[in-house]
Amino acid sequence: MSKLGTITRRTFIVASTAVVGGVLFGTYKYKQPVPNPLLGGDDATNLDFASPNPYIKIDQDGVTVITPRAEMGQGIHSTLAMMVAEEMDLDWKTIKTEHGPASNSYYVGIMMETLVGHQYDHSASTQRKRKLTHIPAKFLGIQMTGGSMSTPDGFVKMRSAGASARLVLMQAAAEQWGVDAISLTTDNGFVINPANDEKLSYTSLAVKAAQLDAPASPPLRDPSQWRYIGKSVARVDIPAKTRGTAEFAIDVKQEGMLHATIKMSPRFGAGIKSSDTSKAAAMPGVEKIVQLENNGFAVIANNTWRAFKAANAIVVEWETASYPADQAGIMEIYEDSFRSEPNGTFDEKGDIDLFFADKGDIVEAEYRVPHLAHSTMEPMTAVAQVNNGRVDIWAGNQAPVIIRDAIMELGGYEASDVHIHTTFLGGGFGRRAETDFSVVAYHIATQTNGRPVKVTWSREEDMQHDFYRPAAIARFKGVMGEKKPQAIDIQIASPSIMLSMSKRGPIPAIGPDPLIAEGTAGQPDDIENIRIRTFAPELDIPVGFWRSVGASYNGFFHESFMDELAASRDIDPVVMRLEMFGDLAPPANKVVEKVAEMAGWVGREGINAGASNRGRGFAYTLSYGAHTAQIIDVSMTERGIKIDRIYCAVDVGVAIDPRNIEAQIQSGIIYGLSSAMSGEITFADGMVVQSNYHDYPAMRMHQVPDIEVAILENNPRISGVGEPGTPPSIPALANAIFALTGQRIRELPMNKHIEFV
Repeated sequence: MSKLGTITRRTFIVASTAVVGGVLFGTYKYKQPVPNPLLGGDDATNLDFASPNPYIKIDQDGVTVITPRAEMGQGIHSTLAMMVAEEMDLDWKTIKTEHGPASNSYYVGIMMETLVGHQYDHSASTQRKRKLTHIPAKFLGIQMTGGSMSTPDGFVKMRSAGASARLVLMQAAAEQWGVDAISLTTDNGFVINPANDEKLSYTSLAVKAAQLDAPASPPLRDPSQWRYIGKSVARVDIPAKTRGTAEFAIDVKQEGMLHATIKMSPRFGAGIKSSDTSKAAAMPGVEKIVQLENNGFAVIANNTWRAFKAANAIVVEWETASYPADQAGIMEIYEDSFRSEPNGTFDEKGDIDLFFADKGDIVEAEYRVPHLAHSTMEPMTAVAQVNNGRVDIWAGNQAPVIIRDAIMELGGYEASDVHIHTTFLGGGFGRRAETDFSVVAYHIATQTNGRPVKVTWSREEDMQHDFYRPAAIARFKGVMGEKKPQAIDIQIASPSIMLSMSKRGPIPAIGPDPLIAEGTAGQPDDIENIRIRTFAPELDIPVGFWRSVGASYNGFFHESFMDELAASRDIDPVVMRLEMFGDLAPPANKVVEKVAEMAGWVGREGINAGASNRGRGFAYTLSYGAHTAQIIDVSMTERGIKIDRIYCAVDVGVAIDPRNIEAQIQSGIIYGLSSAMSGEITFADGMVVQSNYHDYPAMRMHQVPDIEVAILENNPRISGVGEPGTPPSIPALANAIFALTGQRIRELPMNKHIEFV
């Protein structure tokens, strides 16, 4: 079954199939052209827009930047549009953006780069190897938003798209005027002839430009010439969101639309023993009840509330789960995994077993974290229509190609038959990289005789049927030298996300899963003896990507233990960390020095800020290419511990939009601290206990202090910022609590051990 759409000169959005990034497949076309005399030129009656490459659309209303990454509040549509506008000479006030269709052309080129070398290794040989990983990434053709990949992946692609479009528009103007293109300039959406000050708009040149071959590797402007990059601009998504006109999946309306919800087995992998749907089927507004294979039901009704009420009325006896029924039994499987062969070994140096054999002064600690839900503000929602061999899915999603391909396989469709419309996302964090909510909507739509149906999950169904951040247990053992650790032995037990995802999608699980060690392995630690072993217990509890993935728990493990090692010798943890870095990663030294400067850190003797009721904690994590260091201040009140202030220094390589970077880092910190303070998913009788925000709470506004963010640009490569704020926030808080109380918290969430105000 081909995934290549038909392409013609008159109906294409891709002027050549390999304009940017060497994409040789996955081209597509938009709607059938309609007459449009506003464009001008001989082809005006045949095109309603023109495009020099797959990232830019020009029509009578101006320039639209196709931003093929999902906008879920992180401002990526503005960031990618800034890159295009920078090279294309566009007026920011006129910029429009639009999420592109599902297309392999929009593959994430840097997806596999993390398999090569450590993130702090920017040597020429490692960079060459990383570029080679773009080849298999291209053939996988996965269009995805996540992993803080959108900005670094688009940094060259989107600027090249803008530069290529500008050059081909200049060539079109040159041919119209009969002059040399090199003599022309551009500004704010116009090509200008300096000889006579004559100018032509991009819109008037679009059709002619679309007939020309656009350069595949145009020269890019020097940073000294940038007018947008490095400055904060008005985000393109904010006006619609503040006016209430932004369309999320839950807002989608289609003519004749039905409404539905689901009731799934509360035990993962368990089927239906017996059921009675008669009462639900007789309720007002219910159109139909559909059994979804052997593990759930869909209720189709004339509004969502009636669907919810009917779903609650279905009587079901469910089968038992294949995994232990209670939390203790589940964690026992984790503990048992330490006695099996490791899933992988990372960063091994020296002879760990020999070193620890004759050392008596050993520091040991065990840490535990629970499963976590994504708890997006907008519950899982998708609208689907199956009519006359065509499938339409409207959903806030992070992986449109994966959804498209899943539906193609289910229904035997061609790629041209399946249309994925990506709306704004009311939160993603990795949850909307899954296909389940869109695929379920498709199945339900096959039962509605061609009518569209909006499928909305209740908050309880959403919370209790997530693809969770896995729980984990880590066992650390270390020996301190005079200024830094001499040896560290690390064991981490956590289910393989890659294995879990490979059972439900196209991403294969090959070899050891590096995500289990992510955030511990690959840190710029100059330690002579080190070994990290991972163990992967298998349960039928689905796990998946969660903001910062493995680093979300390994940041806590690693940085808590670094603080324990420093405390064992009464060494300032900031000084110890700088000693550990050595010359491995200069940007790491600079973020640590910067955050210490911001907080007025004066060493361990000043860690309590001169008062018995104050404490400060430090942590550093390298994740997603961004060196990030944090210091958190806490104090003791009559009602419990209060977080007073947070300092963060992050090195992003190139700061596209400082204000947006600051917002993303603050968001990541709040997300991490929410999980640290109160986040946990637990099991009883094989079922998830938590069901809504009352028992899976987030930080409240009064709990969030001032968060000061310093943005550095010393890193040789640009990085994303959606996730790096999360990993160090959790250990920085734990270490601050230790400094305040002397209590070492090794198990999350922290509210099991202390009270917060």
